[in-house]
Amino acid sequence: MQRAEARQSAGSGTDERPPRLLFVEDDGKLGDFLVRYFTDEGYDVRLARSGPEMRIELEPGEVDLVILDIGLPGRDDGYSLARELKRTGDPGILFLSARQEALDRIIGLEIGADDFIVKPFEPRELLARIRAVLRRLRGDRRGAPNDAQHCLKFGNWRLDLDARLLRDAGGRIQELTTQEFNLLSALAQRPGRVLSRDQLLDLTVSRHWSPYDRSVDVMIAKIRRKIGDTDPVRRRIHTIRGAGYMFSPEP
Repeated sequence: MQRAEARQSAGSGTDERPPRLLFVEDDGKLGDFLVRYFTDEGYDVRLARSGPEMRIELEPGEVDLVILDIGLPGRDDGYSLARELKRTGDPGILFLSARQEALDRIIGLEIGADDFIVKPFEPRELLARIRAVLRRLRGDRRGAPNDAQHCLKFGNWRLDLDARLLRDAGGRIQELTTQEFNLLSALAQRPGRVLSRDQLLDLTVSRHWSPYDRSVDVMIAKIRRKIGDTDPVRRRIHTIRGAGYMFSPEP
């Protein structure tokens, strides 16, 4: 791909500036490679090798996506930095880590990460994943002005797709992580349709995971508790044995 074409692809021809990425990676060779590769693809790229360096790189201006390693030198690991990012701003977060356990991915999603990629990785796959996350974030932040249905109502709940908020009948916000909101909205926008775990993962984090990865089941259980969907007979989120999950506006 020519560099000019890469820049157009990165920015989709609509942004005033190219997407800004911050890699937090303590492996010097890998970090330098990522900077070169994504700069050539038309991105505005920054690199930090630790938590303190990440904070410095965040100071000059907005970052669209932070790509975090989990194992970092010093007091800060990737998980603590992700929690800090969620408290202080709203950048996208993607974990890029050598940790392969399902628990690591589940923790990452619960914190609010948008994706999790295991090392070693294919650069073109990482590029595709980053593009997918940025498209989702761009859609979340701009809203969908041509879509008449911005809110979904079920029972005493109101799911605001533009503001990405779940409110009860009294207007109080029910806290959801990024992936919990993505999962609930994916189901609620497709009532009566059975969605497999793979389909839900594609809709929420744009990745193919191991069939032994139970992160969807863990998130479904958390969502059920938060919306009071605990009656095993009258449920909104139905478990379809051997197939996946289905959402019913009325249990």
